[in-house]
Amino acid sequence: MKKRPRTRVQRYLKEHNVATLATGNGTDIWAAAVFYVNDGYTLYFLSSPKSRHCMNLARNPLVAVTIQEDYTDWLEIKGVQIEGMASKISGVEEEKARKLYGKKFPVVGMLAQAPAAIAKALTKVCWYKVVPRRLYFIDNSVGLGQRDEIDLND
Repeated sequence: MKKRPRTRVQRYLKEHNVATLATGNGTDIWAAAVFYVNDGYTLYFLSSPKSRHCMNLARNPLVAVTIQEDYTDWLEIKGVQIEGMASKISGVEEEKARKLYGKKFPVVGMLAQAPAAIAKALTKVCWYKVVPRRLYFIDNSVGLGQRDEIDLND
């Protein structure tokens, strides 16, 4: 029996590490790769608040996100497309994100053991979340152009 798109997208998000985050603030648009962790459909990432994408987020929280592999066969393409809102987080929400992130990326979870360059870089980051408004799962292995919108209220 074929798994429902909702189940497949949850597994896909957990099995992948890098998302392409697209931001804009009027005339300035930008895309950047970020390591992420998910809790359901919400994505958490860390980045320098001085980065171009985070400066865009400070002005305009609307984002687009894609997560996919580098395929060579069109019939194997799978991936996630998200339209959502991003925001800087702190407090309890940041702690939750740190714990989830540390489980997926142990170098962050065991900061005392991280290489000095990484530990130093992590002192300069802020934590962010992306909450999807719309989410699609593409799976050409089911059929060329197969794209399912995931019900985020389910």
